[in-house]
Amino acid sequence: MKNKNCIAMLLAGGQGSRLYNLTSKIAKPAVSFGGKYRIIDFPLSNCLHSGIDTVGVLTQYQPLILNDYIGNGQPWDLDRNFGGVHVLPPYQGKKGSNWYKGTANAIYQNLHFVKSYNPNYVLILSGDHIYKMDYSLLLDYHIAKSADCTIAVMEVPIDEASRFGILSSDNSGRITDFEEKPKKPKSTKASMGIYIFSVDKLVDYLCEDEKTEGSANDFGKDIIPKMLSSGEKMFAYTFSGYWKDVGTIDSLWEANMDLLGSRPDFNIYDENWRIHCRSRNAAPFYADKTSFIENSIVCAGSEIKGTVINSIIGSGVTVSEGAVIKDSVIMANVYVGNGTKVTYSIIDEDAVIGGKAVIGGVKDGKNKIAVIGMGYNVKDGETVLPGELPELV
Repeated sequence: MKNKNCIAMLLAGGQGSRLYNLTSKIAKPAVSFGGKYRIIDFPLSNCLHSGIDTVGVLTQYQPLILNDYIGNGQPWDLDRNFGGVHVLPPYQGKKGSNWYKGTANAIYQNLHFVKSYNPNYVLILSGDHIYKMDYSLLLDYHIAKSADCTIAVMEVPIDEASRFGILSSDNSGRITDFEEKPKKPKSTKASMGIYIFSVDKLVDYLCEDEKTEGSANDFGKDIIPKMLSSGEKMFAYTFSGYWKDVGTIDSLWEANMDLLGSRPDFNIYDENWRIHCRSRNAAPFYADKTSFIENSIVCAGSEIKGTVINSIIGSGVTVSEGAVIKDSVIMANVYVGNGTKVTYSIIDEDAVIGGKAVIGGVKDGKNKIAVIGMGYNVKDGETVLPGELPELV
């Protein structure tokens, strides 16, 4: 049997309920980002640059668009005869079929895939984070420490720590304490949901967890605490670059805005670490003489006749004359009618916004981003208030 030193398993089956109507028709990792990308482009591109050429993508909720987008993996150089990218949905087995019950159970149900490559190490990734990371450095650290499990961590503000798995470590980096989403955090070292396991330990603990009655079948809630209490060699690898969990409307909007220059440490156009994607439109965008564009990203195939300020405009978007787009994210193939005002908003793909409509307004608190779902039709003159999330019918 051929050996792959390290393979990646990318968890991409989440419903993303905190993104509300942005994930009513698609899985969270397939949500558009930065005009021409999808969220899943980031971990897949990281794998390419890190020399990891075998990736299992575990899908479940609304997988159609995500499966089609991944295809044979060619944009990320993952179209390989041995290895490459594989979409792994739940399937019918001899004992019936089960939905993935948790992050650990999802990997457990695909241990046959892991074992088919006979790897020494397995990298576990989430499909809903925006970041650039060299996983080979994480792997080198894991090997140097002779670790059973290594967790990528980053420092977070103490007032945000309760949103994460929080750990403590000694001077050697060995983890001494771990608690998932603690009410009273003991440190500010947050798990990024990125793990490397030595394969034998991973298999042992997944199989034990599957037999444990009442388990949530989750890495943060079950596998990590069990390994720690059993005295396994677990280490923290500190990451200091840009990283954002885009699981909420606010965080997704903020990460898009970060592309416009507010975060100099977040450059996705670096030729030495390109974020690859499946291109949607090769034609250049058109800016009419009536247009005004300032501090914005406008993608190929779009037609701008109105005003665009501090915004992200996806491919194939039409901004009609007199329309004003400000501090907003407009995804692919959206039509914005004459005289419409869009402020502090996210408008999903294929939406149609009529003329003289008003979308959003002043962002004055939490969840005040107006969100228009995929394919939604806003009538002429209609108003969608800040924080509103019109449901699709």
